[in-house]
Amino acid sequence: MSGNNLDDKTVLGRISSVYGVKGWVKIYSYTDPMENILTYSPWLLKIKGEWKPVEVEAGKQHGKGLIAKLAGVDDREIARTYNGIEIAVETERLPDLEAGEFYWSQLENLKVYTESGALLGKVSHLMETGANDVLVVKGNAESIDRNERLIPYLPDRVIKEIDLETGTIRVDWDPEF
Repeated sequence: MSGNNLDDKTVLGRISSVYGVKGWVKIYSYTDPMENILTYSPWLLKIKGEWKPVEVEAGKQHGKGLIAKLAGVDDREIARTYNGIEIAVETERLPDLEAGEFYWSQLENLKVYTESGALLGKVSHLMETGANDVLVVKGNAESIDRNERLIPYLPDRVIKEIDLETGTIRVDWDPEF
């Protein structure tokens, strides 16, 4: 259960700050819809380099975000020590994806190639823009340049192939863009 291996865990969000005086924390969720993160318990929290299971006593939507009460966290000062900590769950507890669907964490660090075989770099992270998700691809020593590119995550149109076995993504993208 402990250790630093992320292969069997998927990060679903992070604790962003404290809420109130009774130990509640604000949650930034990467799930869609965001409240899905509250359906999992225990959460695995990375505390001092170790993943530790923590039960979620309660959680709810609050304004535009989420708040949660963790077991054993009963005041603001204890809650504050959790600020910035990532929230993960065991990957096997996540719902199975449809063919062609991926978790963001599966796409990070994949090498991105154009259809003609030019290496653009690696996926640093993804971001939501409202219209569609965007791959943030950072060039490195092996790529055609060291530029950062924002490539829209549009399967079939821009994203031609994702191969988790080889750790690659093939895109229809002009390197000059």
